[in-house]
Amino acid sequence: MDNILNSNPQRYGVTEKKKSDIDLLTSQVTDAQAVVDQQSTVVASLNQKSIKYQGYLLDAESSRTQAKSNKELVDQVVQNGLDLFQNSEIAFSKMTVANEATEEVAKEVTVLINKLIYSVEIINKLSNLVIRKKSLNPLISDDLITKINAAGTDSNNAIALTLVALKSIFAAQSLSLESEASTALEQKQALNLYLTLTGKKDPQETFILEGNNSVQALIYKANDEAKANYLEANKANDETTRQLNVANINLNKAQVELKSLQAALAAANAAALAS
Repeated sequence: MDNILNSNPQRYGVTEKKKSDIDLLTSQVTDAQAVVDQQSTVVASLNQKSIKYQGYLLDAESSRTQAKSNKELVDQVVQNGLDLFQNSEIAFSKMTVANEATEEVAKEVTVLINKLIYSVEIINKLSNLVIRKKSLNPLISDDLITKINAAGTDSNNAIALTLVALKSIFAAQSLSLESEASTALEQKQALNLYLTLTGKKDPQETFILEGNNSVQALIYKANDEAKANYLEANKANDETTRQLNVANINLNKAQVELKSLQAALAAANAAALAS
């Protein structure tokens, strides 16, 4: 009876210690499971956040690409407008010089016609005089009269041809003036287009973005904003990725800890049952 009483307290102490160890491990497993659940929730939340921010980044990239394309396009349009203005200016200048030269030729041809008409009058008077003299003096050569008449005919033909040439000059001058007017209009419209697109008051003016509400300036601003938005979206996406990586590491650690405690608990339970 004394042996039984003496052995029971020791056995009871061992059993209570095992139960205490099992209770401690059970509590630790429960806590570890809670940590795993918490970390799983964090990872799931960050996964959703990462997907959302990746979408934001794709949208920002698309906007940045489109804004860059718009900037390049408006630069091309502005350059085309400037080229058209400058080419029109050069063409107008050359047409003005050509018109002045044509006008000078027309004046010279007019002077020539006047001289030819005067020559014809002289030749006609000479022809009439020779014919009258011929009637008084038969010795005057008929060949002389023929040549004088031929000279009159040639002079009249020369006048006719010169008049045709003068008519052609006037026609060319008229077309040239019309072309000059069209080129002047084209030059004015090209300049207006360029100034409207850039917001400048003069083609030589330096492009200033601040305070400029022109088409080019607005597209430049949109391009700058798109680049800034992309950088912000990329930064947010990188930060979310970093947070997700840290959360996954913490989850893996918590899962390893949970498995270790679960194994220890299972071993403790097995040992308790075997004793």
